[in-house]
Amino acid sequence: MELMTAARLHKYGEPLVIEKIPFATLRPHEVRITVKACNLVPNLNNVMNRYAEWFPYLPLPPLPAVFGLDVSGVVKEVGELVTQIAPGDRVYVNPLRSCGSCHACRSGEPHCCAGAAFQGYFGWGPDASKTVQAYPSGGMAEYLAAPAASLVKLPDNMSFEEGARFGYLGTAYAALKKGRAGSGKSLVVTGGTGTLGVPTVLLALAMGVTKIFAVARDKRLLDRLRAIDPSRIQTLSYGEEPLDEWVRKHNEGRGADIFIDALSTGAPPIVTLDGMRALRRGGVGIDIGGMKEPINFDPKWFMCTSLSWIGSTWFTPGEGEEMAAMAAAGTLDLSHLDHVRFSLPQANEALNYLDARGSGGFTNVLVMP
Repeated sequence: MELMTAARLHKYGEPLVIEKIPFATLRPHEVRITVKACNLVPNLNNVMNRYAEWFPYLPLPPLPAVFGLDVSGVVKEVGELVTQIAPGDRVYVNPLRSCGSCHACRSGEPHCCAGAAFQGYFGWGPDASKTVQAYPSGGMAEYLAAPAASLVKLPDNMSFEEGARFGYLGTAYAALKKGRAGSGKSLVVTGGTGTLGVPTVLLALAMGVTKIFAVARDKRLLDRLRAIDPSRIQTLSYGEEPLDEWVRKHNEGRGADIFIDALSTGAPPIVTLDGMRALRRGGVGIDIGGMKEPINFDPKWFMCTSLSWIGSTWFTPGEGEEMAAMAAAGTLDLSHLDHVRFSLPQANEALNYLDARGSGGFTNVLVMP
């Protein structure tokens, strides 16, 4: 077998080991990607150090394992059944994998599959063991094998660094679509300066959302966020004034049409409740964050005000193609991201840097083999 350099985890909680490992033979429906950039999401340290203890029912890749969720690169080789992807294509690899045969998969909803998993990351539930074992290797390596159907073609005006951020961009985009974001709509985003919050704002601008109300705590990052488009973005450092009153004051007395909760683990549930209260009658709230505390609310309030609350997980390759088209047209502007690059031998340094990010969700931490 051909060898490649990879950063592998041999024991949960220990540093990665840089070593030469075999590259597996391609299956007929797969492609081999030369990895150009692998985005390191903030949660990766939790997955490799704590998930086995926190969530023992979530399958993890068998050790030793190559982690790395979001990959962009160049197609090097295609399997014998692949026809519409060619060597040289610039692509992002959507890491969502599913069983392919259950009712959810056959209905075009692989994210609802009981066996759904992220390649090189973890399974979403106890039934995902087979999927994790079928696709255990992620992007912290020279090459990656993935199904051709998972690829998103990147436009020439998009860098590999920007393309490797598509995971969190796509999560935000799928949520905005569920909320029917577009011209004339207003949006509240909590956790607005975070890893999910910043992409939500950038995509809301690209989709024509008229008024964006971003809520976070760091005033410096909020100022930077508003400077992107001061005519459409309003910002609030949480606690300075009541969130619902602030939104209505800047929205002609109405609540917002859409609320996207992008709060991270450890955030207090009262912030989510305040975001719900900032919605208009008939408004839609969508959860894409990692806040896991229980939320207590009155169901009659939801009934009487016709509110909706939706959980949204990940996105499809088709939605990735839509984002790529927006980037190609110039409506999705990813130039606001700060790229922090590490080589593959520096993978452990990159993981340590995740906790020291100085610009919140603007920071894009990358391993670039």
